Amino acid sequence: MTHFDVIIIGAGQAGPPLAGRLTKAGMKVAMIERKLFGGTCVNTGCIPTKTLIASAYAAQVARRAAFYGVTLQGEVSVDMKAVKARKDEVSGASRKGVEGWLRGMENCTVYTGHARLESATTVRVGEDLLEAPKIFLNVGGRASIPNLPGTDQIDYLTNTSMLALDTLPEHLVIVGGSYIGIEFGQMYRRFGSKVTIVEKASHLISHEDEDVSNGVREILEKEGISVRTHAECIHFERRGDLTAVHLECKDGDPAVIGSHVLLAMGRRPNTDDLGLDKAGVKLDEHGYVSVDDQLRTNVPGIWAMGDCNGKGAFTHTSYNDFEIAAANLLDNDPRRVSDRIPCYALYCDPPLGRIGLTEAQVRETGKAALMGTRPMTKVGRAVEKGESQGFMKVLVDAETKKILGASILGVGGDEAIHCILDVMYCGAPYTTLQRAVHIHPTVSELIPTVLGDLKPLV
Repeated sequence: MTHFDVIIIGAGQAGPPLAGRLTKAGMKVAMIERKLFGGTCVNTGCIPTKTLIASAYAAQVARRAAFYGVTLQGEVSVDMKAVKARKDEVSGASRKGVEGWLRGMENCTVYTGHARLESATTVRVGEDLLEAPKIFLNVGGRASIPNLPGTDQIDYLTNTSMLALDTLPEHLVIVGGSYIGIEFGQMYRRFGSKVTIVEKASHLISHEDEDVSNGVREILEKEGISVRTHAECIHFERRGDLTAVHLECKDGDPAVIGSHVLLAMGRRPNTDDLGLDKAGVKLDEHGYVSVDDQLRTNVPGIWAMGDCNGKGAFTHTSYNDFEIAAANLLDNDPRRVSDRIPCYALYCDPPLGRIGLTEAQVRETGKAALMGTRPMTKVGRAVEKGESQGFMKVLVDAETKKILGASILGVGGDEAIHCILDVMYCGAPYTTLQRAVHIHPTVSELIPTVLGDLKPLV
């Protein structure tokens, strides 16, 4: 048995920086990674998908060149092998960077293999048995495969296996109309595939406000993507080399025939093969590790960070988990999960930036509120760029004047939204931002204008 001060299982977005802080504090750390260093973000999430989205954006701009007065010779074509190679290079460099950092870290011993807890203080990796009074779980998640009729009869893709493609699907049918499905759908439509997105709910990204959902749908359909909602009875059937996705929608054909099917119907945590039962660690009904506001499990000395704790499924929330754990353990700083404001982005083009409460959630509170909106057609920066789809929406507490939430669906929305987010973290009234002088021409400069035209939410 080898003794450590801390064992970290999983080299995703929270584990490596935590190892860095702990080793600098003089602790002896064991870092265990069974496969790819960097976790979901580096290998199958943010970095590779946004690299592909950048290639798809370049193809789209090239096709619209005439709109900008630019003439191109011949048709725009996409070399999928070159697109994949670029994605692999960017993702691979990041992965190697994380692994190299950890392997060169003083006081950190890296183990590669599948970790399983044998008690609340011991972890086995292959033939190695490790012991530490503190264990951090950072094991991430994977695609959830729905139990739909015919799933076992077809060849399907997930967000992970999609990244291995170096050819162009003739017709990509995506089951699931949320973030993963929408990003891959627009991306592959711009690469040249026919794309159909199938969603069981009445609208895309069903947890968002309906105007946001409708705005995203309009963007997708304008590019030729077919969107099928109200798909109440999804099942699959193999038809030679093709797959039939059967639906029971209110409108349209009862089945969609595709060359490829992507299942994008949620995620599940990687907690089912860690031996957590031997350590007495409690899971919720969905398999996520149950943690308190400071990421502690029910077992003293064991914490859970990142996607496996159900407190957020984003790189930024995982990294913030590291910050919370380190602050409490090393800095006598009682940071908490509940301190953070929900924030995320959907990287369709133009992107959606979302923070705080939705309009529907504000209405559910019953509080008096104010709302301001502005179409992107009235944002000079968007018009100049020829990308004026979408709108801004900000919600404010009528009594306290504090900002409750915001949505920016439009060019630069994923960046401009941080102006509002930072004011929310300061606890300042919306008038602080309303009176700010922003640079022209930018998207952010119109946020004070929106705040100057607030109206009661009725």
